[in-house]
Amino acid sequence: MSETHLLDSFLEMMSAERGAAHNTIAAYRRDLSDYLAWLGRQRVLAREAGRDHVAAYLERLAAEGLAASSSARKLSALRQFHKFLAADALRTDDPTRIVASPRARRALPKVLSVAEIDRLLTFAETQAADPANSDAERLAARRLHLQLELLYATGMRVSELVELRRVAVLRDAGFLTIRGKGNKERVVPLTDRARDRLVDWLRDLPPGPWLFPASSDSGHVARQVFARDLKRLSGMAGLSADRVSPHVLRHAFASHLLAGGADLRVVQTLLGHADIATTQIYTHVLEERLKSLVEGKHPMAD
Repeated sequence: MSETHLLDSFLEMMSAERGAAHNTIAAYRRDLSDYLAWLGRQRVLAREAGRDHVAAYLERLAAEGLAASSSARKLSALRQFHKFLAADALRTDDPTRIVASPRARRALPKVLSVAEIDRLLTFAETQAADPANSDAERLAARRLHLQLELLYATGMRVSELVELRRVAVLRDAGFLTIRGKGNKERVVPLTDRARDRLVDWLRDLPPGPWLFPASSDSGHVARQVFARDLKRLSGMAGLSADRVSPHVLRHAFASHLLAGGADLRVVQTLLGHADIATTQIYTHVLEERLKSLVEGKHPMAD
């Protein structure tokens, strides 16, 4: 039976036995015709193709720039086709059985530069001390400045930030106990800059359980309020509000630490990631640092 007849038999089975829609049949025909044509150029029949052939075909799709989602769809068609061949005893095995499905790479997180973070923090500090603002405005600006300092100093999540309790402040304000996902606690150190702002804030903080109290049902500042204030401050500081969010500051913390030489496991602990795989979205920073190290230190780099 020719390759064309094999394909027609498979598509007929998909239509008659599985009730595949017309568009599905058309997609299978396109995907499998391309695969069979590629096998033909390798002088290989579908009944003879092995796992290496399937993997090489997927590599060719990736090299041509096909999206991982599209490659995964094509592989799904190949799986159905080879299962059909095995079920009809046209071959004894399924070469797609242990081929991993292509996965899209996670998008790299948006990160502000150190200079942009410094501009944001400096502007926040200026607002907190501006005599043109009312007392209430200066208090709100002081709170925002401290929140920004804490976010960039610890990399905590915005939910962890607004839910900080006064008792979370440890050892002369040099450390914080952060309660993260799954109610798990971690202790993180503060920079001197963040510690100084925190001490000033505690000095004037009225009695109560929350570090950032507010007249809300929860008793503390809401995430949405902080995010809104951050967007407004970013625009006033000359930064695009679209590029700045609480999570961007968390990304900046991790990326800047790794760029400065921190260990990935240490950053995992500070961020409160249960799995190192989550922290590995920042490996692009490590790759750049290692590349610079080799180029600068290897005796034959020139």
